[in-house]
Amino acid sequence: MEKKKLHPSVQQFKEFVKEHPKMVMEVRKGNATWQELFEEWYLLGDEDSRWDEFKGVQEKEEDKKEWLPQIMNAVKNVDPNQLQGHITNLSQALGAIQGLILQFQGGKQGSATSSNQPAQSSHPFQFRKD
Repeated sequence: MEKKKLHPSVQQFKEFVKEHPKMVMEVRKGNATWQELFEEWYLLGDEDSRWDEFKGVQEKEEDKKEWLPQIMNAVKNVDPNQLQGHITNLSQALGAIQGLILQFQGGKQGSATSSNQPAQSSHPFQFRKD
């Protein structure tokens, strides 16, 4: 497959975009198109103040450092009692789902479960008469 040679201005714009990484995010968000950015770059040039907002490789690194304090603040604000309540609700829901699955499996797993687990009665303490 032959590689098409790009127009020199397009090649220069690609280099410009590499130096201004926030332009890619702007296009991905849908706030601008490559065509619009290229036309503005072509008319305004590299040194226009319009492009200052797209510089910022260092700002990206600072954003990466900010996530740890945000997570730590979120963990500090967690109420342990509320978390325990959610865990209990989740456990009960999983138990109910497990019960439904066992109900639907019924006869298929009956022999396997009875051999692996002791029989359980409705009374937790069973007393036998001698």
